[in-house]
Amino acid sequence: MPKTQDRTPKSERTRAAILDAARATFAELGYDRATVRDIAARASIDPAMVIRYFGSKDGLFARATAFDLKLPDLSRVSPGRRGQALVAHFLDVWEGDAGGGGMTILLRAAATDPEAADRMREIFASQVAPAMLPGAGRAEVARRAGLVATQMLGLAFCRYVLRLPPVVAMTREEIIGSVGPTVQRYLG
Repeated sequence: MPKTQDRTPKSERTRAAILDAARATFAELGYDRATVRDIAARASIDPAMVIRYFGSKDGLFARATAFDLKLPDLSRVSPGRRGQALVAHFLDVWEGDAGGGGMTILLRAAATDPEAADRMREIFASQVAPAMLPGAGRAEVARRAGLVATQMLGLAFCRYVLRLPPVVAMTREEIIGSVGPTVQRYLG
């Protein structure tokens, strides 16, 4: 029986292999310790190919951690359930394919790397803050988005980075029921 040809162009397969290797390497070693050579070795390609496709380690990191949170339209959620809806959505992002591991990589790196911290701030400023309170003043939106971030990032750090047993052991429903009301309070 003839072998089925992959119809994806080789350049797209190479780019995807580099991104997969980068995500795994950044997750394992962090941004500072990961090298282009490490990533290339994991992808089974020459390091020059990483530079060819992404320009630099910084460019690759930016691409490996780029994603759209695809936040729900909170105006379509009952006002008393918005906190729970937001927590449920973040769990979907962190635990599903949407995040692609990029959020965990970024969270780990943000503690020690200013560029990663800037990327995390940019995601919250450009994606989370606008979804908070349409029509509210900029300062109020920023304050509330920052408070929501304390909960979401704290939860993510404890569950996905530190892997604290009590938090890891919690079911999705337990997390939504515990963290949702706090987020709801921040949403006002």
